[in-house]
Amino acid sequence: MSEIAIFNKTKYSSRCGNRIFRVATPIKRLVPVVLVAMLMLSCSSSRRAAADERAALSSKFGVEITKNDNIKLYRCVSSWLGTRYRTGGNTKAGVDCSGLAVAVYNEVYGKKIHRTVVDIYNEDVRHIRQGNLEEGDLVFFRTDGKNSKTPNHVGIYLKNGKFVHASSSRGVVVNSLEQEYYRKEFIKGGRVK
Repeated sequence: MSEIAIFNKTKYSSRCGNRIFRVATPIKRLVPVVLVAMLMLSCSSSRRAAADERAALSSKFGVEITKNDNIKLYRCVSSWLGTRYRTGGNTKAGVDCSGLAVAVYNEVYGKKIHRTVVDIYNEDVRHIRQGNLEEGDLVFFRTDGKNSKTPNHVGIYLKNGKFVHASSSRGVVVNSLEQEYYRKEFIKGGRVK
């Protein structure tokens, strides 16, 4: 008759005639080594995959995305790039600027914001200066040529002066706040409360 107890603290043996063989002790010693090796390989490959993803997104957005950045924001926004503009739209079949902001904020941050630019500006954000913008803040513009401080366009700030928005002529794109048009039309930034 043979008894083998591999992972408990009893005597590990297998009887063959009068001989006792210690079977589980070497296996018991190998288990932690194998587990650590598997964990290291898994972590190494997932770190490499994360670095590859950051590199691809960095190229797409024209900014260096580091491990400290909100990768979920960049993934989400990346999936919207190229979506055509549609007034009142809020899907990837067509979206306007506030529809994009609503969708991204819901998916990335789990926050609900108002549907119109004016309501977002007046109700959902704490106003901030351009120099204080952080990743995920909203940027507001007056793009209709009227001399007013009431915004009619919103985008989502990324970093290094770049923001993503739904342009009425080009759909969802990335632009720079340093471009003359956007620098001239910029009103304020907003940090969602």
